Amino acid sequence: MTFGSLAAALLAIAVALGAFGAHALKARFDAYSMGIWEKAVLYHFLHALGLLIVSQLPDPPKVTAWLLVAGIVFFSGSLYVLAFTGIPILGAVTPIGGVCFIAAWILLAVKLSSSK
Repeated sequence: MTFGSLAAALLAIAVALGAFGAHALKARFDAYSMGIWEKAVLYHFLHALGLLIVSQLPDPPKVTAWLLVAGIVFFSGSLYVLAFTGIPILGAVTPIGGVCFIAAWILLAVKLSSSK
């Protein structure tokens, strides 16, 4: 599987989870949990889109791509589970994903600035 195909799959999953939240979970979740779900979907979608863009670069930076994937798993994944379970300790995992996102974008900035 290429990073481009992985990105496309992650984008499809983000759209499906967004629709699932809007239609199936709205009646089940309170406003707080719905907000968590929506934040998870937003970051999932944006970073999967970022992965798609990164995958189209000549010689795509693999570490950047994997950090984006890890960020989606840890950040959005922990928020999805938190929204369902309400277990607050899961919120401690979310910053790991945030650090992955930040590191990915910094590495991409360095790569793009050095490729001139």
